[in-house]
Order: sequence, then C-alpha cells, then structure tokens
Amino acid sequence: MVGRKLRVAKREDNDFNRMFNRALFSLVLPIAFQNLISASATAADVVMLGMINQSTMSAVSLAGQVTFVLTLFYMGMATGAGILTAQYWGRKDVESIQRILSIANVYSFGISIFFFGLSVCFPEMLMRLFTNDVELIEYGAIFLRVISFSYIGMGLSQMYLSVMKSMEKARFSAWVSSMSLLLNIVLNALCVFLLFPGIPEKAIAGVAAATVCARFIELGCCFVHSIRSREFRFALPVRNDYGRRLRKDFLKYTMPVQANYIVWGGALTVITMIIGHVSADMVASNSVATVVRNLAIVFCGGIASGGAVLVGKYLGSSDKRMAKKAGKRINLYALIFGVVAGGIILLIKPALFHLVDLNGTAQSYLNGMLYICAYYCIGKSMNSTIIGGIFPAGGDTKFGLWCDSIIMWGFILPLGYLSAFVWHAHPIVIYAVISLDEIVKLPLAAIRYRQYKWLNNITREFT
Repeated sequence: MVGRKLRVAKREDNDFNRMFNRALFSLVLPIAFQNLISASATAADVVMLGMINQSTMSAVSLAGQVTFVLTLFYMGMATGAGILTAQYWGRKDVESIQRILSIANVYSFGISIFFFGLSVCFPEMLMRLFTNDVELIEYGAIFLRVISFSYIGMGLSQMYLSVMKSMEKARFSAWVSSMSLLLNIVLNALCVFLLFPGIPEKAIAGVAAATVCARFIELGCCFVHSIRSREFRFALPVRNDYGRRLRKDFLKYTMPVQANYIVWGGALTVITMIIGHVSADMVASNSVATVVRNLAIVFCGGIASGGAVLVGKYLGSSDKRMAKKAGKRINLYALIFGVVAGGIILLIKPALFHLVDLNGTAQSYLNGMLYICAYYCIGKSMNSTIIGGIFPAGGDTKFGLWCDSIIMWGFILPLGYLSAFVWHAHPIVIYAVISLDEIVKLPLAAIRYRQYKWLNNITREFT
C-alpha cells in the first residue's frame, strides 16, 4: 500500500515537472531571447563606439546611466502591473487587466516626460554627476540631448509588453522588442561605419537617433496590436469605484517595488560615479564587463520573469500547493543557469580583448573584473529569481526594499567609497568590494523564502 502511494506520488511529480517545464520554458525562451537581443544591442554599441575611440565608448556608457535610472521607474511600474496581471490572468479576469494597463500607462508617461525635460535642458549637469572629464561630459551631453526623445514613447511600450508577458504572451513581447533592438543595431552600424566614420560627435548623435527611431517603431507595433486585440488596448483609466480600488492595489504593490528599484539602481548609479572618479580606464573596462555580464545572465532573467508569471497565475487561482512546487523548481533552474553564466564568462574571456580597443591598463582591469563577474552571476541569478520574481508574484514586495536599503546603502557603498578615496585600493579590489551585494543578500533571501510569506492571493472580487 505504501509502495503504491509512493509510485502515485512520483508519477504526479513527474507529470507536474513535465507540465511545468513546458509552461515555464514557453515563457523563458522568448524572454531570454529578448534579453539576449537587448544585451547584444548594448554590446554592439560598446564595440562599435569602442572602435572610434575609448572616450566615446566611456561617455555613452556614463550618459546611459540616465536612461538606466528612468528604466528603473519603468521596471518598478511594470513589476507592479505584472504582479496584478499574472494573478488576474489566473482568474481569467481580462477586464481588470485592461484597467491595470491603463493605470500603469498614465504613471509611466508622466515619469517619461519628466526625464525628457531634464535630459534636453540639463545634459551637461547630468554628466558632471558621473565624471569630471571635459571630453566625456561633452560627448555624453550630445548623446543625452538626442536620446531623450526616445523616453516619450518608451514608457507606454514597456507597460504594454510587460502586461503581455504576464498574460503568458511572451512571444509577441519578444518579437516586438527583438525587432526594435535589431533595427537599432543596424542603424547604429550605419551611423558609425558609413555615415560618420571618424567623426565622434556626429556618430554619437547618430547612435542616439537610431535608438529614438527604434523605440517609436516598437511603440507603433504595440498600438497596432492594441487596435487589433479583442482582449485589451491602450485607453485612459475609467474613473469609478472599480478603477479606484485597482489603482489603490496597483500603488500598494508597486510603490515598495518602485522604491526597491530606486534604492538598488541609485546605489548602482553611485557605484558608477565612484568608478567614474577613479579613472577613465576603469570606466572603460567596467563598460565592457557590464555588457559581458548582462549577456551571460540572459537566461537567468528569463527564469525570474517566467517563473514569476507562473507563480502569480497559480496564486491567483488559489492553488498554493502548485505555487510552492513551482517556486522550488524555479530556484533549482536559477542556480543551474547562474553557474552556467559564470562559466560562459570565463570561457569567452580570452576573445574579448580582440573585440574592443582598450589600452594596457584598461585591459588588465577588465581581466580581473571578469573573474569577479563569474561568481557574481550565481548570486545574481538566485536573488533576481527569489527577491525579484517569486516574492513579488505573491505580493511580498517589501523584503527587497529593506534588503537593498541595508546592504547596498549601509554596507556596500560606504565600503566602496572608503576603498576608492580613503584607502586608495587597487581598482580590482574596489570592483570586488562593490560586487559583494549579491553574495551577501543570498542567505537572507533563502531564509525569507522558507518562511513562505509570499504565498498570497491578492486579487479582488468585483461585483
């Protein structure tokens, strides 16, 4: 009798694993491909601009931090919308999803206009936050003035594509983003190699204009899909009790995530400032190391995003047992992909020095940074899956905020500042110190996960 029960349980587990793997990787593969194209577009920018000279590459890398900060707002709002969308998708409540999209679009468009005005009017001031180098400030300001126009359309498209992914329609999201990014790469190459070879100022402006063009084409694809969709479309929020309660829920779950992204991203921006004031060589090597690391962890991001959708879907349908089993499975994959990502970095390291034109000092820095990136990937994969995926999927959005506030601002940044400007440590030592955050967070995330406070159905009944 006991043996029979064990066989039945094992068969059920096997059936679950097959079903779950099929559902997970139908999400993971398109999302990972989208992440790969996104990271590849950034890599192409670095390689192409690096072929002009080291200064253009470093300037665009620093100027890109403004877009990065804006993206943090998009990520926070997209996560908040995705949390609610995934759970309402589990209940097949499409009307609520339509209202969530409308609410998210209003907030994202407002943030976009603010960053547009700031980048157009005060680009030099923004660049001085990251570097004192006059040449980098001049090049970066050119880039910011042009690329700021992409912000107007980017917020709306990012909300739409995020909601699509949370409804298990990741293929459309991946197709649109990938097409846009591939177009961006082609236009960048046209500007750097054919239109403005050897003219850094015009090449930088051309690369930024290519991004603007690609982003508006992406938004156009979303509008066309919205018009043809029978489920939901771009629309202004409806002002009634139904809408007010959903907006309250949106802010309740978005604000902690948004604050978490700002705290985390703000810390990364301060880290970039520290690197920018250490030396231009460290800026250049960090630009390359960041691109390589982002390329290596594309599948890790896919696991985090795809896993969050499925966990949210199970919780929205009140199936906590399946959500718990899904969380366990996702964590296993996150560990495997993190180890693989670290190994990939070590394997491709020798080839990198032939792709970008760095001086001897920057090359030596890059060599050490890549070894550090290898261990960083394991912690990043696990933490992004647990803290950034599973926890928010069940409404547990505050843990990441407290974790990053204490670890990044109370530990990593002070130690990084002291290492750079008080102890005057070697740049590789500084880089190792500022890369400790994911390793420190990992045991805390594991403990919180085992408490299962993330197993929550946060949907409402609307009558």
